[in-house]
Amino acid sequence: MPDLIYERDDQVAILKLNRPERMNAISVEMLMQLGGALVEIDNDPDVRVIVVTGEGRGFCSGLDLKDAASGQGIGGAGTLSPGGGASHLSTRDIPTVTLHRIDVPVICAVNGAAAGYGLDLALGCDIRLMSDRAKLLPGFAKRGIVPESGGTWFLPRLLGWARACEIGFLAEDLSAERSLELGLVNRVVPHDRLMEEALSWARRIAANAPLAVRAMKRLYRHGLTEDFESHTHHVLMQLLLLFRSEDFREGIQSFMEKREPKFSGR
Repeated sequence: MPDLIYERDDQVAILKLNRPERMNAISVEMLMQLGGALVEIDNDPDVRVIVVTGEGRGFCSGLDLKDAASGQGIGGAGTLSPGGGASHLSTRDIPTVTLHRIDVPVICAVNGAAAGYGLDLALGCDIRLMSDRAKLLPGFAKRGIVPESGGTWFLPRLLGWARACEIGFLAEDLSAERSLELGLVNRVVPHDRLMEEALSWARRIAANAPLAVRAMKRLYRHGLTEDFESHTHHVLMQLLLLFRSEDFREGIQSFMEKREPKFSGR
């Protein structure tokens, strides 16, 4: 069985972490397959939204501690390489880095426990929908490590300094209700309706102009490191390109004709 399942629902790509017997703990193969799939999807104009979830009871339990303890897999012998040998992985291969680079919007359907790397992976997605049975487990300080794949970057930006410190330093489990209260997730959904809700959100996003949605995500990302005037300049440059698109003309025409738009992505 592959460590990652890739499915399509029209213009929505569904990526399922697939090591349910290990609560979808990260393997080298899963890292490589997930990173490659994200790049492939980002280059596919027919895909407008990605949904990431886990197979079975868990979303992702983080690094495979059994493999690491035996000197195998990620973390084995203190490395990021298969079997603890010469390094085959770099920051380029970390899916959370790829998530930050790609322009296709990504919804995370947190179906179960998200611990360690799994928490960072969820935080790296653009929108998070969470099962009412799921938990976020930021227990890094209890394992003698730090969030290795983006958590130290994401949490202060999502929640502010004090909340990020509270979550990281206390290292306590967060229920779905507490995660929603903190603003870590967009919505808590009854467990048996999670994928239905995630696909509903994905289809609604996919119905909008894909060039505009991708540009918006790109501008959000750049805005994190730009001053206001520089950012406004980049927004205006992007608008000049969008004004020439077929989607812009369709958006105006459909509004005038009082009908739903049909965007081509051109």
